[in-house]
Amino acid sequence: MSRQAYRAALLHMLDDPSRGGADAHAYHPDGLLVVEDGHVAAFGAYADLAPGLAGTEVTELPGRLITPGFVDAHVHYPQVDVIAAWGTQLLDWLNTHTFPAEQAFADRSHADAVAQVFLDQLLANGTTSALAFCTVHKTSAEALFDAALGRNMRLIAGKVLMDREAPFGLTDTVETGRQDTELLIRAYRGRGRLGYAVTPRFAVTSTDAQLAMAGEVLAAHPDVLLQTHMSENVAEIARAGELFPWARDYLDVYDRFGLVGPRTVLAHCVHCDDGVMGRMAKAGASAAFCPSSNLLLGSGLFSLKRACACGMSTALGTDVGGGGSFSLLQMMGEAYKVGQLQGDNLDPLHAFYLGTLAGAKALHIDSRVGNLAPGKEADFVVLDLAATPLLARRTARTRTLAETLFVLAVLADDRVVERTYLMGKLAHQRGLAVAADA
Repeated sequence: MSRQAYRAALLHMLDDPSRGGADAHAYHPDGLLVVEDGHVAAFGAYADLAPGLAGTEVTELPGRLITPGFVDAHVHYPQVDVIAAWGTQLLDWLNTHTFPAEQAFADRSHADAVAQVFLDQLLANGTTSALAFCTVHKTSAEALFDAALGRNMRLIAGKVLMDREAPFGLTDTVETGRQDTELLIRAYRGRGRLGYAVTPRFAVTSTDAQLAMAGEVLAAHPDVLLQTHMSENVAEIARAGELFPWARDYLDVYDRFGLVGPRTVLAHCVHCDDGVMGRMAKAGASAAFCPSSNLLLGSGLFSLKRACACGMSTALGTDVGGGGSFSLLQMMGEAYKVGQLQGDNLDPLHAFYLGTLAGAKALHIDSRVGNLAPGKEADFVVLDLAATPLLARRTARTRTLAETLFVLAVLADDRVVERTYLMGKLAHQRGLAVAADA
């Protein structure tokens, strides 16, 4: 039996702090994390757990904070090479930058290379689980799944479905989309730590027949998720209204085809009224809040306060490449800014919840990851609170946990992630190369 122990400050979430209050998190300034065979054996105060450490080597990490690995609820792996692309708003940005980049993923060697870079970036930023879009090409999904399998990474992804309003080479058909999706589900769902998500890009790029097919595949596989986009941009919403004149709103388009339920993750949901949010809450669907891309693409301001009031499950996504960073710590800071523009001061612990346990719940993997409760998979991050001179100076002056988290959200980047572990094994160490199968 493999057993390791790590001594540092420890933090994880137990519940949504907007509901659970002070009992929603556990924090130990001098804590001990014990890992056995890739799973958490103990998480608590060092003074309480130290007597049971006989024969166990303890890695001392002073000045460090250990947290669960971050969970990205919405990201596009084929868009690595268009991150920070100058442009206008969503539809123009897709045509100018994204679609040309995605055409290259018909080539398996290109897809393999980008998949490795993508996973390197996730791990370098402390992200250990993600819900990712591939391209329309089956090869793109195979490349990402194979790369994640080689690293024993918990990843959910899906081949994009698009049968209209996309360039030549980026569309499939109802029949080929179904065939490729079913083949990928059979080949990868449940292998290692992989999961599958049926992935229509958004309503605009799928016909009624393709959305109906997506609903049929989703219904046939109770352990598969559904991921797509909704109500991100005003022009996109208008186009969806033109293509689906029978729908009372954007959510209704997906609902009519059986795509809205507890396994649904809808990215953005920026322009949703309380009625739509309430219907999502009733259905058990989740929203992926992507503040960086919403700002960079000028899409609008998501109201987390209204989402919470309506009972809608919400997690945090980077939405790379529309988003400007792979760092979910930075997304917490961006979420705070979006709230400030609407008179809502996002609590730092709530922001941390959005990037960890809330994401795991949205992806239905919270029985495995999302916090460091005993028995869960040991996916965790070691954060260096003195990674930069400014960060060291600022964190030395913080007085509360919430203040420290807020400083991290505003000042941190990938330099703060000293180490990332997957199932108790080192997967990333700042400044050093770590083999994919380390």
